[in-house]
Amino acid sequence: MPFVSIGGVTLHHRYIEATGTSRPIIFINSLGTDFRIWDDIVARLAGEMPMLVYDKRGHGLSDIGGGVRSIDDHVDDLSALIDHFGFGKVMLCGLSVGGMVAQGLYARRPEVVEALILSDTAHKIGTAASWNTRIATIERDGIEAIADGVLKVWFTPDFHANRAADLAGCRNMLIRQALPGYIGTCTAVRDADFTDSARGIAVPTLCIVGDQDGSTPPDLVRALADLIPGARFEVIRGAGHILCIEQPDALVALIRDFVASLPEGKQLHG
Repeated sequence: MPFVSIGGVTLHHRYIEATGTSRPIIFINSLGTDFRIWDDIVARLAGEMPMLVYDKRGHGLSDIGGGVRSIDDHVDDLSALIDHFGFGKVMLCGLSVGGMVAQGLYARRPEVVEALILSDTAHKIGTAASWNTRIATIERDGIEAIADGVLKVWFTPDFHANRAADLAGCRNMLIRQALPGYIGTCTAVRDADFTDSARGIAVPTLCIVGDQDGSTPPDLVRALADLIPGARFEVIRGAGHILCIEQPDALVALIRDFVASLPEGKQLHG
């Protein structure tokens, strides 16, 4: 079964094996989603590298455990998953809050991180006021009250006009998230600031953003890339915030190119 209990939290995951490669990659989903957002990416990369996708604490089919109070709670789970699978080193690909979790894991355990792919994320996202407003609205009226506004920044107008079924499915995924997990992660993002630690990232890093991302706009993601020594910055055209759904071919092309640019290493996965 694709479940593992670590530290009192049961995490839903999927591990996709591959031969002839030394680089496992872990994909970390965004706020209000589950690991199915990576389906098109995993399908395209199958066989090229080992891949692990999982539902963050309080999202999808994973437990809330003792709750989410800070990014450290999500970092705890990611760190435990790495140890559970016996990975020596990993690449991390995090979207939005997933990118903050990746930064947090690097800050805590830099020795296990070979490279970072930070998608539509930043060192600091939003303001305390904006997050407190969102939290208050959800506590009063539920996630559905903000769903249409969230979808506008997740996807481009073209996606809204031409992919109605996919849009409806993504809306269902969002509004069916458990309130404690969603609200707790909002609080975690509100309080997270990786401005200082980003300057200390010393592994190859690729920062990617959709050109129409209304949540973490290109200028914000570029600011993150500018903090990280030697980071590469790329913009994907025709994409909003969830570009792994909207432009999977473009994202996969960047991942392949980035992985190919990394120095060859010894076998690192267990």
